[in-house]
Amino acid sequence: MIVSATVTDRLPPAVAVAQLGAVVVAGAAILLFRRRRPWLLLIVAASVCLLVYPFGTTDVLPLLLALYALAVYRSTRSAWIGFGISVAVATLSSYLAVWVGGDDTVVPFGAPALASASQFTVFLLIATLIGVTVGNRRRYLNALIARAHDLARERDQQAQLATALERSRIAREMHDIVSHSLTVMVTLADGSAATADRDPGRAAEAMRQVAETGRAALADMRRMLGVLARPEAPTPEVAGAPAGPDGPDAPVASQEPGDLAPQPGTADLPDLVERYRAAGLPVRLETAGAPITDANLQLTVYRIVQEGLTNALRYAPSAHLVEVAVEHAAGMVRVDVVDDGTTAASTGAATGSATRSASGFIGGGNGLVGMRERVALYGGTVEAGPRAAGGWRVHAELRAEEDRA
Repeated sequence: MIVSATVTDRLPPAVAVAQLGAVVVAGAAILLFRRRRPWLLLIVAASVCLLVYPFGTTDVLPLLLALYALAVYRSTRSAWIGFGISVAVATLSSYLAVWVGGDDTVVPFGAPALASASQFTVFLLIATLIGVTVGNRRRYLNALIARAHDLARERDQQAQLATALERSRIAREMHDIVSHSLTVMVTLADGSAATADRDPGRAAEAMRQVAETGRAALADMRRMLGVLARPEAPTPEVAGAPAGPDGPDAPVASQEPGDLAPQPGTADLPDLVERYRAAGLPVRLETAGAPITDANLQLTVYRIVQEGLTNALRYAPSAHLVEVAVEHAAGMVRVDVVDDGTTAASTGAATGSATRSASGFIGGGNGLVGMRERVALYGGTVEAGPRAAGGWRVHAELRAEEDRA
């Protein structure tokens, strides 16, 4: 507008007002639509630049603003394309102003058309470079913000996935600890009640087994909850903290022995079998192959045997023999739990549906689901179903990672 105003004294008032009005309209359009439609603004600015040539002047101010908007709100490539178009428009406008006005010079520079076009090009180049610099900075900051949002979203998704996995792990451990121990305790209590009148000594021994099983379950529960409550509790020697909350001489809260006890493994299988024998289940244990050294694999094998024996105690109380076989050979660990009891009541356990056994236990198939999840961690398979000769069989195969290391 300033450029146009320099020649208003050479133009009739109405023409000068019309010229200034066109420039004002173009500038307003740029201010209103510079973010959403920068290409449209460039077209409007180019049109204004060409429309004022009959009055002997060339106004490139709208082109400068349009190029800046194009570089900031679109892309560097778009800015340079717009720069080429603007240079062509400014050059054409300069020659048209000389041709129509009959003067060899172009306002406001007072120079020939070619020289004026060169000077206009310098101004257009400056506007383009400023816009490219600001636009690149803007796009860089937007990319950083978008990356931060993506990382935050990924972090939240990872946290949700970790939470789901931890819930699944806790659910499996709770099932293994509570369900299996309570199954043994209920069976022992029923047996004690049935033999209390005719064999008080045997009934008392059964109740002592109930108490021992309950204490073991409490110790397992305390160990699991202790890990959840204090995942990274530092010791005074390591962290350099005082021995207690009231100073170095104050007593420190002691941990229960069960909190630091290891998870059960294959070495605990004989004790597990003895507990089920005490509950009245005739179990025979056989092991073959080298000892398993992976603690997590040992825990998985232990839980598979525990689940198989619990199902046998629930759904096949009339079984005459339950055979447990653990074999470690050729990079594989094979676990079999086979009983010769009645399988009709346990059909629902294999399909994952709720079922009630003859002894009154209600099962929902969660144990077999947890068993499959544990086995899947080692790239193995598990099969559970009735045998042709009668009874039930649980067969699991796991890859021993320690053998491949």
